[in-house]
Amino acid sequence: MEFIKAGTYIDFMKYRGPVITVLAIMATLSLVSLFYPGPNYGIDFAGGTEVQLLFKGDTGPAEVRKALEDSGYARPVVISVEDSPNEYIIRVQEVSSLPAEQVEKIREAVAAALGEGVLQEMKVSPGGDKITLRVSGVVNEQQLQEALMAGGANVRSINALTGSRDPRYEAQLVGVADELMTQLQEQFPDRAPADALRVEWVGPKAGEQLRDAAIQSLLYAIAFIMLYVAFRFDLRFAPGGVIAMFHDALITLGIYVLLQKEVNLTTVAALLTIMGYSINDTIVVFDRIRENMVRVRDKSLRELINLSTSQMLSRTIVTSLTTLLSVSAFFFLGTGVIQDIAFALGIGILIGTLSSIFIAAPITELM
Repeated sequence: MEFIKAGTYIDFMKYRGPVITVLAIMATLSLVSLFYPGPNYGIDFAGGTEVQLLFKGDTGPAEVRKALEDSGYARPVVISVEDSPNEYIIRVQEVSSLPAEQVEKIREAVAAALGEGVLQEMKVSPGGDKITLRVSGVVNEQQLQEALMAGGANVRSINALTGSRDPRYEAQLVGVADELMTQLQEQFPDRAPADALRVEWVGPKAGEQLRDAAIQSLLYAIAFIMLYVAFRFDLRFAPGGVIAMFHDALITLGIYVLLQKEVNLTTVAALLTIMGYSINDTIVVFDRIRENMVRVRDKSLRELINLSTSQMLSRTIVTSLTTLLSVSAFFFLGTGVIQDIAFALGIGILIGTLSSIFIAAPITELM
């Protein structure tokens, strides 16, 4: 299939000024948006507790948010689940219901109750919903539970663990998600569900590490792709390809931020995919430019860029439209994570097609 007749010659370089200006403005706005209003980091990066639940009756997101704020949760995020009325994803900043001071108080209470040297080790889960204790001998579970509660732990149950040389006990506590559900059940006694559909949590340190790792992965991808283009073609081709690729990822991320869509590990995967797609589109044009530099020696680089881009235009359009059709199906028929990835890929494909024509090649001419 050909959208452009063979032999068609379009002077793309004539239009590079206006197109680059528009794309540069979009990239600048995207860069500014990273600072204001700033990314809406998901639980993967920001840390916190995420609870998904389905109310039994009509309950608006503003109503749920106010109930949580009245219960003492700072800046709770309530997200409606598409195509499922009264189903929400609630995100709060709290990860553990046990602050460090209280953990130390619990440790002291247990050590005092069991006697000197009996408590060997006490670990609290990052989510604050479980305490594991290692002791030097068998202890009474009721005595252990009373000691934990004396220290301020809200214990649901306690069980002895098997399979270890030293006696170990695991105490299940009322965590942030349990407290949140209790508050909602008190605020909406007839509508709040008995149990959550899903509960996830990520500690602040883990979220920061994931965010740093995501940034590093993007930087490594840019560096390795630049090296590949430099070796595959010529050093002067690398800047244009990398700038176009970075530009595509930046604008996609900027649109995400401006729409306040959640930025998480799925978003990073989508950005890496966009970068790969963008450089692939650019390399096809670069490859034709290199071929024409050998075959057509009587033309300037500007004319070779126009000729090569014109020759590959039909292929570029067909490839982009085919991919967009597939991505559109995921966007309109999918939900949740699938829809978010499709949204990012759709933007990236559109922007990437323009950048491979109007950014990558023109920058190469300047090198």
